[in-house]
Amino acid sequence: MAAPVTRQVSGGTGLALAPASTGPENGQPLEAAVAELPVLDASGKRVPFGALFRERRAVVVFVRHFLCYICKEYVEDLAKIPKSFLQDANVTIIVIGQSSYHHIEPFCKLTGYSHEIYVDPEREIYKRLGMKRGEEIASSGNNIHFIHRDRNRLDHKPINPVLQLVGVQQVNFTNRPAVVHV
Repeated sequence: MAAPVTRQVSGGTGLALAPASTGPENGQPLEAAVAELPVLDASGKRVPFGALFRERRAVVVFVRHFLCYICKEYVEDLAKIPKSFLQDANVTIIVIGQSSYHHIEPFCKLTGYSHEIYVDPEREIYKRLGMKRGEEIASSGNNIHFIHRDRNRLDHKPINPVLQLVGVQQVNFTNRPAVVHV
């Protein structure tokens, strides 16, 4: 039987997670070896992966690559999340791609994305977490609380349910004005 594609993490995930010591409600710790793997920012500066969310709550979105049209559209929608919604919930959105850091700035210009973005050019984190495609992860304090693995290029988790998991206000992605009944 295949492992679930979307789940709350409470152990037995098959990922590079350390044994849980604080209970499933607190998530599953990321292995120290994975947390120390580097990602690169837009200037090429190396940052340990775990440092991205060690001191804060984050939704980390791994995209297949910056040339994937579906990933581009998904990141365009992530760009529509108002920073104030994230600040009110004390959450950050982080995108990680599989590319050279030189592609970050053009990708952000193309998508309008202004939240945090990094690359894993050697795919070391992708490999250690067993990813073949993209996925969304909700984490805090070096603990993983939620994972969604894409089954195919069209299987990104809808954004609003992920935002709901971390207490962020829902976003209207339809670009249509909301109808207010008075």
